[in-house]
Amino acid sequence: MCTSLPPAPYRAPETSQEAQGGNSRKEFPPAPEPLPVPVMDNHTHLDFRHGLLEVAVVDALDAAESVGVQGAVQVGCDLESSRFTVQALEMDQRLLGAVAIHPNDAPVYAGRGELESALAEIEELAAHPRVRAIGETGLDFFRTHGEGLVAQRHSFRRHIDIAKRLDLTLQIHDRDAHDDVVQVLREEGAPERVVFHCFSGDAELARICNDNGWYMSFAGTMTFKNAGDLREALAIADPELLLVETDSPFLTPHPFRGRPNASYMVPYTVRSMAQVTNRDLSEMCGQLARNTLATYGSWD
Repeated sequence: MCTSLPPAPYRAPETSQEAQGGNSRKEFPPAPEPLPVPVMDNHTHLDFRHGLLEVAVVDALDAAESVGVQGAVQVGCDLESSRFTVQALEMDQRLLGAVAIHPNDAPVYAGRGELESALAEIEELAAHPRVRAIGETGLDFFRTHGEGLVAQRHSFRRHIDIAKRLDLTLQIHDRDAHDDVVQVLREEGAPERVVFHCFSGDAELARICNDNGWYMSFAGTMTFKNAGDLREALAIADPELLLVETDSPFLTPHPFRGRPNASYMVPYTVRSMAQVTNRDLSEMCGQLARNTLATYGSWD
């Protein structure tokens, strides 16, 4: 059934290390030991290929389910991937969806005079009952600079408005822009449910999220050897605001960094999260599952 979906496009990985050609063609890592309590992958891109590797949606979800990852949130980043998301939701009940124009794509649409029409289509796609979030949207000061930031900020504010009017969760992409993201959320008034996707802040941002009831979604990056700030943030984060994700096919957890990622890799990150927070693994899994349902609603 999933073979009727369009071919998965290729999008370059987020980090220069992972973007190297040799790494992008490596095989998938081995499957982890299954989790004792099922969880969900809060953020994945099933339509993106990692190098030459491509996996059907149903096969990716089957592999995840076999290790205790019983569902995922498929996330759109532009019109093409957001349309794919809605198609995928029709084909597999293990998926919920998020749709948006990525902050780095907003200036591209704006430059063509198409940003407003793109945002209008995002709002139309968001009407699907299994689309539960607007995202990923936000600010990225790493890849976008200068005049492009004007369109990026405008797009972020428009996504916030859509999420509030449709009562959907807001999934935020925040790269090198913590203070500005928080400022925009405060100026616009944050939606009821906000998720910092692939949380990249430090303990200070974690405290701000705790104070505002904003969810922090941790990816494989928190397992990297140089990610001490992330682990410090995780250690003080309110347990009721924790989520887990892959951002697959990118950000594969240690020790497989640079190889393709997929939802079945979530257990590696969950086990690291349990260790950092000194929590029992089953307890951590149960907390993550409850938090995910509170964020997006039921998969049933």
